Amino acid sequence: MTSPIRTERDENVLVIVSDNPPVNALGQAVRAGLVAGIEEALGDDSIEAVVIRCDGRTFFAGADITEFGKPPQVPSLPEALDRLEASDKPVVAAIHGTALGGGCEVALACHYRVAVPSAKLGLPEVKLGLIPGAAGTQRLPRLVGAEAALPLVAIGDPIPAKKAQAIGLVDEIVGEDSLAADAVAFARSKIGQPAPRASDGDANRDGVKNPAIFDEFRQKNARKMRGFDAPNAGIAAVKAAGELPYADGVKRERELFASLMGGTQSKAMRHYFFAERAANKIDDVPADTPLIPVKKVGVIGAGTMGGGIAMNFLSAGIPVTILEMAQDALDRGAATMRRNYENTAKRGRMTADQVEAAMSLLTPTLDYADLADCDLVIEAVYESMDVKKQVFAKLDEVVKQGAILASNTSYLNIDEIATATQRPGYVLGLHFFSPANVMKLLEIVRGAETRDDVLATAMKLAKKIGKVAAVSGVCPGFIGNRMLSKRQEQANQLIMEGANYWDVDDVLLEFGFPMGPFQMGDLAGIDIGWHRDPSKVTTVREALCAAGRFGQKAGKGFYDYDEARNRTPSDEVKAIIADFAAKEGNEQRDISKDEIRERLLYPMVNEGAKILEEKMAQRASDIDVVWINGYGWPLYTGGPMFWADTVGFDTVVAGLEKHGLPVSDHLRAKAAAGAQFTG
Repeated sequence: MTSPIRTERDENVLVIVSDNPPVNALGQAVRAGLVAGIEEALGDDSIEAVVIRCDGRTFFAGADITEFGKPPQVPSLPEALDRLEASDKPVVAAIHGTALGGGCEVALACHYRVAVPSAKLGLPEVKLGLIPGAAGTQRLPRLVGAEAALPLVAIGDPIPAKKAQAIGLVDEIVGEDSLAADAVAFARSKIGQPAPRASDGDANRDGVKNPAIFDEFRQKNARKMRGFDAPNAGIAAVKAAGELPYADGVKRERELFASLMGGTQSKAMRHYFFAERAANKIDDVPADTPLIPVKKVGVIGAGTMGGGIAMNFLSAGIPVTILEMAQDALDRGAATMRRNYENTAKRGRMTADQVEAAMSLLTPTLDYADLADCDLVIEAVYESMDVKKQVFAKLDEVVKQGAILASNTSYLNIDEIATATQRPGYVLGLHFFSPANVMKLLEIVRGAETRDDVLATAMKLAKKIGKVAAVSGVCPGFIGNRMLSKRQEQANQLIMEGANYWDVDDVLLEFGFPMGPFQMGDLAGIDIGWHRDPSKVTTVREALCAAGRFGQKAGKGFYDYDEARNRTPSDEVKAIIADFAAKEGNEQRDISKDEIRERLLYPMVNEGAKILEEKMAQRASDIDVVWINGYGWPLYTGGPMFWADTVGFDTVVAGLEKHGLPVSDHLRAKAAAGAQFTG
């Protein structure tokens, strides 16, 4: 087999080149090739310096993740990098694209680093529940200091070349189109000078002189790090770089790395890494299916949802025509979109010019005829089948043939909506999550007659507007809301049986959700869908609305809220719930947090099993993608289906039976077979 590494001579400089598409991952052959290249340079007296660069679109973008969990193959990355750093001839990393994870560790082991302006460097292992494992947590702080190293190791977001240069990670920014020549010239300028090794650096003394750096970092990033093991391991490793000799620090890094690699969090996060990529693939739609060009989008409804949907396309540079029934609603919607963009600009995430560029692509209208030349039209109107069918019948009349018609429904039957048109093959669901311009998930609902090219186009478009897409079949609530309804049923029943509603919320918070069901109700507004008749009270929710307890916006819902929106349980709500429980004849009892957790989460797993059995989701991992991106299921558990695998199906089935809850045939069969959803 041809090695992915080759060497080229440029007079007295040896250039080691990796050509391992698509991202020059550091697999065994690449590692062996790097070692061989360094040996070649050291064994040739006419070679006085070395440059390491990559062909293709990027520098080494990380370890070969497919090797994770398999027996190690020599040379290991730490061994290869130690050999590289030990060279007494200067070694220069020539960086373009991204130097991520193991790629950044390669750069750190080189004596110098040059990069093109567009390059990015980072150590994103924390996003897989890990820390760098090839001495990155020891070389980096010694090179740039503990304070600069902490966010790279413990948060994992890459930084641009200019910032990398400012902290001392990059030595020189070179020409975007002259990297190869500039790197050789830079290497030649270092011949005869002692090789500066990151492992010998002392910039990490900042963490020794001011140990408060570490606690301050923890406090500043507490929200991002909550529940995750890897960030704290990363902080511990960076701290060790200041407290221990280099060799001992590397040993400590390996201990921390091995502990994380063997733990459930990293397995869960690696599962999700592959799950997100798998969700892009539609099993029965050929990869080469021709796509429908989408150069103009129509959105019906300029409210919160419609406006948010429109912003996704405007931000991606796609013109949007937005339709409303009344001028004031149209003006209000456009003003809200502008305000959202301007707030983003205030936070430094957009420029004023970018705000104007996005808004210039928006065409507000009151006339359906203005949607005629759109390639895709998405309706975001009231969640009523009759209303939606009227809208689709109208669209079918005015919008050009070959255009895609999509509904943002969160629950309704896409196949029934499609019957209002003469083109059911061009109809599908695009279920955006609120706020639509922020939330990552897009549930793409495939109707019985949805064409392959329509579905493939929607998947591609999702990526273009920065969404994580998952395909669902047509069923009530699709994947996400169908499972959510089972959780909500149990939440409502639990408070009737004696559980405190704040305990129900707290159980999910402790599990890792950002909020519980009753907090979520308060945030969304308890009065959503309320019939507005205070004299008609048949549920707890209606009783709260009749008492003016509409949620956070009213300062009171299930909870009472202060000016900072901090919540406290309400005596009034306790009394309302107790009254309903008495009327229903529910005997009140103490309910443990274990029972609450089991009754909230196990029925979701059971419903997920039914979704798979009915083929409403292509694969179990798609369900995990939906719940992590759309509903706040904690990433470090891998999603509901992966979590069920770790808990064990026998445990889930036994828990459902213990609480008198239904068990699907599919789940029971899986448990009996000792199978897994995601294995």
